[in-house]
Amino acid sequence: ANESIVREGDTPESCCVLLTGYAYRHKTAGNGGRQIFSIHMKGDVVDLHNSLLRRADHSIQALTATELALIPVQSIRRLAIDHPKVGQAMWYETLVDAAIFREWTLNVGRRDARARTAHLLCEFGVRLRGAGFGSHTHYELPMTQEQLGDALALTSVHVNRTLKALEVDGLIERDKRAVRVVNFAELASVGDFDDAYLHLDRAAPS
Repeated sequence: ANESIVREGDTPESCCVLLTGYAYRHKTAGNGGRQIFSIHMKGDVVDLHNSLLRRADHSIQALTATELALIPVQSIRRLAIDHPKVGQAMWYETLVDAAIFREWTLNVGRRDARARTAHLLCEFGVRLRGAGFGSHTHYELPMTQEQLGDALALTSVHVNRTLKALEVDGLIERDKRAVRVVNFAELASVGDFDDAYLHLDRAAPS
């Protein structure tokens, strides 16, 4: 856990597929503040963009113990050229990533702390369910409150207070990192959550 997979400024020679565990993308500001802007889970290609971009413009770090498959950049480029449908699928993957980034920008830029937190909890559960890894209402959230704060642009104290408020309101229950969503519809309403941006309802073009 917490090991660097890609560091900002690197010139990666391989792209990484996450075989087990969780990872996140982040950037660090000049004042030392860190912003996490996506969470990745098993099966995700966490840095497909590095197959074309020469230098990593952000960092990728493990959230938990992970296993990675490394695919040489040149092999990915050749695969996309030789097999256009595979190239389309890669393009689709990057477009979905971009949609998630837009939603996260909206989340930290225009929603209050309560809505931001509810939105993240909804997204994580729905993505787990969509990938076939569990329920959207019962899961282990692999993030500390400090990491949640970096994802939500909040202090860890504010995150703790917000999670407790969601519990008091009967929307969630927690046991350490285990989360049970008691009323998903209400939590989604609080978080202004609509899963359309995840594009879970259709496969990549064939």
